[in-house]
Amino acid sequence: MDLKAPEQELSRFRARVAVAGAFVLICFGLIVARFVYLQVIRYDYYSTRAEENRISLLPIVPNRGLIMDRNGLVLARNYSAYTLEITPSKVRNLEDTIDDLSELIDIQPKDRKRFKKLLEESKNFESLPIRTRLSDAEVARFIAQRYRFPGVDIKARLFRQYPFGEFASHALGYIGRINQAEMAKIEDDDDLAANYRGTEHIGKIGLEQSYEKELHGVTGFEQVEVDASGRAVRSLARTPPVPGNNLQLTIDADLQRIAEEAFGNRRGSLVAIEPGTGGVLALVSTPRFDPNLFVDGITPDNWDVLNNSLDKPMVNRALNGAYPPGSTFKPFMALAALETGKRAATTVIADPGYFVFGNNTFRDDKAGGHGMVDMVKSIVVSCDTYYYSLANDMGIDLIANFMGKLGLGSRTGIDIEGESVGVLPSPAWKKKRFKKPEQQKWYAGETISIGIGQGYNAYTPIQLAHATATLAAGGVMFKPHIVKYVIDAQSGAKRMIEPTPIANLGFKPEHLDVIRKAMVGVTTGGTGARAFAGAKYEVAGKTGTAQVFSLKGSKYHEGAVNERMRDHALFIAYAPADKPKIALVVLVENGGFGAATAAPIARQVLDYYLLGIKPKGAVEDDSGAEGDTGD
Repeated sequence: MDLKAPEQELSRFRARVAVAGAFVLICFGLIVARFVYLQVIRYDYYSTRAEENRISLLPIVPNRGLIMDRNGLVLARNYSAYTLEITPSKVRNLEDTIDDLSELIDIQPKDRKRFKKLLEESKNFESLPIRTRLSDAEVARFIAQRYRFPGVDIKARLFRQYPFGEFASHALGYIGRINQAEMAKIEDDDDLAANYRGTEHIGKIGLEQSYEKELHGVTGFEQVEVDASGRAVRSLARTPPVPGNNLQLTIDADLQRIAEEAFGNRRGSLVAIEPGTGGVLALVSTPRFDPNLFVDGITPDNWDVLNNSLDKPMVNRALNGAYPPGSTFKPFMALAALETGKRAATTVIADPGYFVFGNNTFRDDKAGGHGMVDMVKSIVVSCDTYYYSLANDMGIDLIANFMGKLGLGSRTGIDIEGESVGVLPSPAWKKKRFKKPEQQKWYAGETISIGIGQGYNAYTPIQLAHATATLAAGGVMFKPHIVKYVIDAQSGAKRMIEPTPIANLGFKPEHLDVIRKAMVGVTTGGTGARAFAGAKYEVAGKTGTAQVFSLKGSKYHEGAVNERMRDHALFIAYAPADKPKIALVVLVENGGFGAATAAPIARQVLDYYLLGIKPKGAVEDDSGAEGDTGD
């Protein structure tokens, strides 16, 4: 027997034990080191993470601010309602889930279409509404079967409501669900990202968009302790939200309603401004749309109707429609002539009914002309020949410079986003507008049509109203605005949007007197006399008829022309003429003579604003009535 064998085995055993012991010590050392790292070195980090897992921070969306007219009538408000919502990431089969839900709650095809659209625009983990404004019975039915629908829940949400539907829709605008582009913009700004947590809607157009920061408010937060399954156990702390500020407008709701109703089914726009402040008293664009359609997410069918309509109800004609001003341009041309010394008020020209320039003959609306015409008569009877001659004498540069000072062809700065520029024609504009050298040259003959508000002239109704208000205010120009006060929803404190004088153009009082006298003559014995017969106040006005397409020498007969190719009807005015309280522009698309369709609308608006008289019925179309001449 070999005595050394047991000793060798014992030695190997001890070695193995030593190695195993060392391994165990190393493992325990690593565990201790890891424990020290987690519990000592990284204690603060993991303690915070654990606390975050235990505590959930839930955003509390603030009440959106109200929008009221100048007299306190609420035009946009909020209400609470229950919605049925699905979190797609928590649902196994979305289609089957919706089918099963439809057995409990009425889910229409339009609801499915809207949900599908929201799903395409949203992140998968977001809760999306499949049905809004549930009844109490529907809520009760779902709660009884909730266990069957993981990832589906009932939530109470605030909804925007426009109680008067289409009323003042282009001024108010609407809110809609935040899309991906808007969310990306919000997330780029840390302050916005924090304040819009939980917010699903944002102002899209109109005042809802331009005053979004004021209306939204400040998001609150609630700290909630949750268990391992993510269910709320108790509320730990709460920071209440700060409701959005309210807006009180310069718009008079009654005046706005009368103006809208006066248009009937006709397309067009009206803008009324307070000359001494720039406050917008009424802003009409017709046809209108119902902003309530957009709150839940507009259905594809409703969007197709609005977007594809020939009448373009989504276009804000007051700010985005650019139209030739027609003969409403003549008072501004006359004032330009007086201010630049190109024509005296007493200068008389003979009007044979046409003006010859080179090989071209520019014809007056009245065959045979108006005889001997001075400046006042040229406006009263709307003599084209007078302004053909005047435009030729002044030249395009002088005209463009003067009209530019009045704000024509530039944005007014009104507190609604998306305003169009329009077109103030000039050689510089034409060179920029056209690419071919032969198109860029300004020809002297082009200036002739500019003088009567035709040619390249194209201005928005807000620009024409702005210029008319400046005329009424004696040359003092105020920035147009629709919001009068921003009101703190908690304290009720009012912050006034101060009238902002843009410029004092320094028109000579004697020149303004000439223009006022002529414009009063329009409504007492001229082209607008019929519309203002018996008026108990003095109106300074001017009718206008803007050509939509060229007749190429043919005589215009309204009845023989397709309705959408007929002339636009315009009317500008301010009243009372001696101490103006209101200035306005009325434009009726394809309305024919301004005296027949636009001026009667203005009469209804002025009667109410100055006398409190409400119209008995809709305005009748007197386009074929006797006594209406020219514009």
